[in-house]
Amino acid sequence: MRKALIIGGTGTISTAVVRALAEDGTWDITLLNRGNRKISFPDGARTISADVHDEKAVREKLGDTCFDVVCDFIGFRREDAERDFRLFQGKTGQFIFISSASAYHKPSVCPIITEGTTLANPYWQYSRDKIACEEYLMARLREDHFPVTIVRPSHTYDERRLPVAVHGDRGSWQVLLRMLRHQPVIIPGDGTSLWTVTFNTDFARGFTGLMGNPQAVGEVFQITGDEVLTWNQIHQIIADELGVPLIPYHVSSDFLAEAGARYDLRGQLLGDKASSVIFDNRKLKRLVPDMRTTVPFYQGAHLAVSYIRSHPECRIEDPDFDAWCNRVVQSLESAKNALI
Repeated sequence: MRKALIIGGTGTISTAVVRALAEDGTWDITLLNRGNRKISFPDGARTISADVHDEKAVREKLGDTCFDVVCDFIGFRREDAERDFRLFQGKTGQFIFISSASAYHKPSVCPIITEGTTLANPYWQYSRDKIACEEYLMARLREDHFPVTIVRPSHTYDERRLPVAVHGDRGSWQVLLRMLRHQPVIIPGDGTSLWTVTFNTDFARGFTGLMGNPQAVGEVFQITGDEVLTWNQIHQIIADELGVPLIPYHVSSDFLAEAGARYDLRGQLLGDKASSVIFDNRKLKRLVPDMRTTVPFYQGAHLAVSYIRSHPECRIEDPDFDAWCNRVVQSLESAKNALI
């Protein structure tokens, strides 16, 4: 049995990866997390309860154990990458760092994105931190032979939440609620920018295909689905699944970036969602030929809406965000009427 250590394991992406590894049956799975989230793990997965930021405690609990693959799903800053190097240098055959496709150059110079596209994001600190992690780990590869693989996901979702362009701190439910109430839904720009959404089980297929693959060491891979949609299409599919008409309200991304500073829309829109992107995944598919989209968005939306409707914990209302949406619409309507 190959040994995998998953740092995290309870998020949208990592839960699908853990399940895929368990279904594969050739992995001895250990999860390292704080144990704060109530999630059922597959049979046979062992959990070590520890805060990865407590380096001394983690080192003591892991002891001299070595792993074939270590995957860090919760590394966000350079100091996290530095800690991982100290913990796992000489103790793993492959270290997979989960970066972000938002690290690619913004605004996009070309909508076709490959792993060779320049990394630069002046709009979002989150993305710049991921870039710093990548640069540090690749330096450790060159100078210390640290066996790193970089993975860049884009917008990945699961049955517990749906991808929407603009949402508040409590997730997407309030946007769905606005649809159900026949209220206008804010969509950035004119809604025609291109975007890629990936169901987490499809992501896991590509990711697990890289685990333990010697050709993946020292390389960078983006993992996304093949389906390309506009934001208008994404919201329309959700509204259709809810059985209600979509009332789109298109607002300039620049305006939203300023008006929605409390929701970090400058980073999330100008630094990510507002840019049209089409991901070229040929590099991944050369190593993982089975990688493909098996859950197109209309199916993913059906799965998510069904799940959310039957799980009250997924339906968290966000009255502050709802009021903010109303103010945006009312303000723009007032400005428009004043010019008529």
